[in-house]
Amino acid sequence: MDEISIVGQVVGGSFGDIVIRQKSGTNLEIGDLMVSEENGSFLILQVFALEYGSQIQDKMQQMMSGVNLEQGIVDANFYEPEFVNYVLARIKPLARVYKENNDVKIPKSLPSFFNKLRLISKDDLKFLQKEKDSIFVGYIRSGSKIIKEAEVWLPAEDVFSHHVLIPATTGRGKSNLVKTILWHVLDTNKVGALVLDAHDEYFGRNGVGLKDHPRAKENMVYYTPSNPPVGANRLTINLQSIRPEHFEGIVDFSDPQFQAIRTAHRQHRANWIRELMITNVASIENSGDTRRQGEFAVGTMMVVQRKLRLILSLEVDEEQVIVSRHEVFDSTTKGLNTVDDIVRDIEQGKVVVLDTSRLGDEAELLVGNIIASKLLQKYKDAKASGELDRKPVATIVIEEAPRVIGVDVLTSRNDNIYSTIAKEGRKFKVGLTAITQLSSVIPKTILANMNTKIILGNEMKQEREAIIASASQDLSEDDKNIASLDKGEAIITSIFVPFAMPIKVPLFEDIVKNRKSTANTGKTKVF
Repeated sequence: MDEISIVGQVVGGSFGDIVIRQKSGTNLEIGDLMVSEENGSFLILQVFALEYGSQIQDKMQQMMSGVNLEQGIVDANFYEPEFVNYVLARIKPLARVYKENNDVKIPKSLPSFFNKLRLISKDDLKFLQKEKDSIFVGYIRSGSKIIKEAEVWLPAEDVFSHHVLIPATTGRGKSNLVKTILWHVLDTNKVGALVLDAHDEYFGRNGVGLKDHPRAKENMVYYTPSNPPVGANRLTINLQSIRPEHFEGIVDFSDPQFQAIRTAHRQHRANWIRELMITNVASIENSGDTRRQGEFAVGTMMVVQRKLRLILSLEVDEEQVIVSRHEVFDSTTKGLNTVDDIVRDIEQGKVVVLDTSRLGDEAELLVGNIIASKLLQKYKDAKASGELDRKPVATIVIEEAPRVIGVDVLTSRNDNIYSTIAKEGRKFKVGLTAITQLSSVIPKTILANMNTKIILGNEMKQEREAIIASASQDLSEDDKNIASLDKGEAIITSIFVPFAMPIKVPLFEDIVKNRKSTANTGKTKVF
């Protein structure tokens, strides 16, 4: 071992909280990965806390500091100062790697007392291998140092079928990470995805985006309600595609209101929304002839009409034609096959991006609910007929996930399709990719089902605690580590990685640029 690379030495502690003394002239960081050489194997360890150590008693330090501050006459130079004052680091073991076969195991023993440690290098990470049909998420990161030769790839089918959670506060790189993931999903047809794009940022209508992928034309479909670019589709959902159950867990209808829309659906079938909207309930009430419209109070029907009008942005013109202000919902013959077309594309392993930026929260979730409900039913039918193995894994990408899987939602309403997928979707190869700032408001049972978490920076302690408590690996000492993550820095905790991996997610623009440059030179490079 090169003596120059030595950065610390074990001086005490316990398993999970090993104390090392930092070598003078080095500068350890929280999150640094270190290696302890053993016979035939080596331990990978990580710094989770730093503190000062000194041979001078505390009272003497305080006195010297006070005199120096007040009078400025103390000579604080010591003979061999590196032995007098130093830095201690607390580290925890992450993995034991056996050199002979690059096998990685959970460590169960301590490094030798006074054993010397060095920073990790690319040669120590040869066990990281790209499996078939994997997705790239970033490079191994040691503190703030990036090891670009050590790429982290996740098995796509396993990861997406077992759900993905991406928690972070605003500005920490969530959108960049999602675009990076979807970019590599487009490389194959092994994963179908429905992306509810609330900010119209993934396709890249006005800049770099998924449209720049070499296989975008064959593996991606883009729907937008306004001025679709060449090759894209207009997002139009016919009102006949909507059923009363699509509102469950999305819209807060009272029991009488929900009974009213169910009755309307039973009486008018596919045209139930149109018939509800053109009924002049107000005139019936003003006539004084009755206080009821059919089986329901006039007040109930008026509230139902108002909610449908607001949620779907509907208007009824003088000729009794229903018009959608944001042009997504249609009452004529347009959009009758949109849902079927989207589901078919997902079943073929394509990424379907829906521009929902013009929709309100409830309308956006309703559109996703309509499509996801049909998709899950198709996969359930495929399992019943023994054809599920032929279908690609499907994932639903949704931002601000607590809107549909939060505690308040699940306790005050019936389960919606998103919470159903989170609980049982893995049995049918349908997963959820949930993006959120507020992990703490998601039920613990659902958080536990999110078997892959890509944790970006988060300053809020309550949110960090929720993430740590539901992680696939022990992150009990990583509270400060998560709080100190810079933009694009993340920790992957998953049942599909050998230990909690610190990574750096590259800029999406750089990925696109590098792909184009390698294509132009004819060289092959994997990202």
